Amino acid sequence: MSFIDEARILKVLEKTKEPDVKLAESVINKAKERKGLNLEEVGVLINLKDPRLLKEMFDTAAKIKEEIYGERLVFFAPLYVSDFCVNDCAYCNFHQTNKSLKRSKLTLEQVREQVKILINMGHKRVLLEFGEDQKENPIDYVVDVINEIYKVKTEKGSIRRVNVNIAATTVENYKKIKATNIGTYQLFQETYHRPTYEKLHKGPKGDYDRQLTAQDRALEAGIDDRGLGVLFGLYDWKFEVLGLIAHAEHLDKVGGVGPHTISVPRLCEAPTVKYIPEHPVSDEDFLKIIAILRLAVPYTGMIISTRETPEIRRKAFKIGISQTSAASVTSTGGYGKKMDSVQFTSHDPRSLEEVIKDALKDKLLPSFCTACYRLGRTGEDFMYLSKPGEIHKFCRTNGLLTFAEYLEDFASEELKKEGYNVIRYYMDKIDEPELLQRAKEGLANIRQGKRDIYY
Repeated sequence: MSFIDEARILKVLEKTKEPDVKLAESVINKAKERKGLNLEEVGVLINLKDPRLLKEMFDTAAKIKEEIYGERLVFFAPLYVSDFCVNDCAYCNFHQTNKSLKRSKLTLEQVREQVKILINMGHKRVLLEFGEDQKENPIDYVVDVINEIYKVKTEKGSIRRVNVNIAATTVENYKKIKATNIGTYQLFQETYHRPTYEKLHKGPKGDYDRQLTAQDRALEAGIDDRGLGVLFGLYDWKFEVLGLIAHAEHLDKVGGVGPHTISVPRLCEAPTVKYIPEHPVSDEDFLKIIAILRLAVPYTGMIISTRETPEIRRKAFKIGISQTSAASVTSTGGYGKKMDSVQFTSHDPRSLEEVIKDALKDKLLPSFCTACYRLGRTGEDFMYLSKPGEIHKFCRTNGLLTFAEYLEDFASEELKKEGYNVIRYYMDKIDEPELLQRAKEGLANIRQGKRDIYY
């Protein structure tokens, strides 16, 4: 595909190998305008080594995140629905040749039970995970699961947004999941380096072009909130970052809608997986990746998972990450049970409350907001607000309200006190009288027992 031009990417990396200080300064200054960066400019940042400029780059990333998304940190949880898979991916425990794995898929009743557990933790968003298997996980099964999740109610509420990660498929199938009112469709290229991709993937997923064009088919089906990502460690991270930028440019150019999210998973160990990353990414470089992506694609939501340690996650939240999983389980039907057959090893085993407590120390605003999706602020409408940095006004107000819900329904007295201190802190920063009044009324109503208030 022309938008992933390996020769061009390698040429950019070679050309920017020793970036001039003044050029690097000009790139960082351009990034401050929040209009994004092109491949050559990103190449300069990738190869940046000067400590002073690196600090400025990280500071700029933090400032851009603050200006566009504000202080809020949105929480979600993955839900593994089926580990049946016909692919043989070298890095995944669900690989087809893993005969020691007792494979399973959830019945709709089991889906309900898992969802109740997540709701009673405090979650409002889930990301569904399915292996690729046309017999065991047909599109109608995926549709049934999504519809079932939206039906589940407990005394603590319901799931308000279902994001979906399924294998690359057809326009017709994407139309079916679009009709269920999903949130974001997420699909990672895993690696943009074709030879590496084809070496590590066997089965239907081994088709590099099928994977690469899936986001275009999703848009053709009407899915305008789409998430990109690569699995860092499979190939040189510098190449992968430029691949992500090229893909984001393509989505924006062809469909007028860039990626709603970019995820930055880093390869983790997993049972039965013997593959050792050929291009391991250090903690220093991993944080650099996050900062660069925030400068290059300032409007996108950035996601980090529990693959990372609490220490790395805390640093990442400050420099660009706006969404994170918490209290995750990476096995089919694993919530409320002890499971051995995980897809990968989590390095942040903390509860949702523990992650929230830690976030509050840095004056971050925990959020469970789903307002944009439910009010139709998706695709072009979302980009219209996020690109100029206007989305944070809605993010802050709705984040405050959803966090107040969490505090009222789930928090200990200690956390409740800390949480309301942060809520008051950010209430004082709402400078539009109408939004401030709405926030005050919403908070009062929540304390009186009303729920699901959003603007």
